[in-house]
Amino acid sequence: MKVAEFQRPGVLNVVSKGLRALGEGEVLVKVDACGVCGTDVHIVEGTSRSAPPVVLGHEYAGTVTDAAKGVPGLVPGDRVGVDPNIACGTCYYCRRGLVHLCTGLRALGVDIDGGMAEYSIVPVQQLYRIPEGFTPEQSAFVEPVSCAIHGIDLARIMTGDSVVILGGGTIGLIMLQLARAAGASRIIVAEPLAHKRELAKELGGDTVLDPADLAAAVKDLTGVGADVVIECVGSPRTAALAVDLARRGGTVEFFGVCPLGATIPLEPNAVYFKELTIVGSYVNPFTFARSIALLQSGRVRVDRFTIDTFPLDGVHDALAYQREGRTIKSIIRPNQ
Repeated sequence: MKVAEFQRPGVLNVVSKGLRALGEGEVLVKVDACGVCGTDVHIVEGTSRSAPPVVLGHEYAGTVTDAAKGVPGLVPGDRVGVDPNIACGTCYYCRRGLVHLCTGLRALGVDIDGGMAEYSIVPVQQLYRIPEGFTPEQSAFVEPVSCAIHGIDLARIMTGDSVVILGGGTIGLIMLQLARAAGASRIIVAEPLAHKRELAKELGGDTVLDPADLAAAVKDLTGVGADVVIECVGSPRTAALAVDLARRGGTVEFFGVCPLGATIPLEPNAVYFKELTIVGSYVNPFTFARSIALLQSGRVRVDRFTIDTFPLDGVHDALAYQREGRTIKSIIRPNQ
């Protein structure tokens, strides 16, 4: 089969790779669609962790074609979404219910061969049925929406809160819709690209701004600063800005993935004096089914997103579109 294999920083090649036999509890999935995200870009650039050589792609869905003997509940032809994060189930964190912090956590598309391939072998416990009516492109959003749901849970938005979202890309636009559903009364989105600002307005952003002089604009709109600030860019500059935009007693969430080793200046006295809550949000513990439900209900819409699809041989173009902000989402269709 054809795969996109990350071999070392700066080297991602489309190669032919054999399929091994299925092991106990494993399912063979024909990949229908695999999203490209900022993490994939960071992995290829060498600024995010992975375990090369590995087939990239952790935002994917497909169709069951085969299953190991004894796998319950799935038959060939079933459409499934793939939760890529595999916990050990026995470490300290797993036994506290914190499976996303598992000391042995492995992820399909990061540590284990993932979805940028014609076929993927997936443990059955990582699979969720995709409802009828989901397009292949829509199914590729289940994983990023599941991660954003965890972020919204941690942000603890209260009814009537003002929320600033830094970044109007894939995650920022999903966060915008989830913040609205959580009861935010004013949502301010900061995004430098005009086409993304227009989409943020369409999806319910109350105020959508170019980031220039954002601090003054947020203070003018809220009077005191934002109740909640969610950083979705993954840039040290916007991470530092997020701390400045929150009101006293507010919450700052680091959701975007900054490069490994990046730091920001942070004055502990300012955190103390403003009594800030600063939280990180990592992957998607127990939120996959909720993601499917929200996408199915239409409470989270991705049909208005600018989506560009690519064959597997176009993986480098897909990464470039995502990295340069030319699209809301690059999606690879390996079997087209």
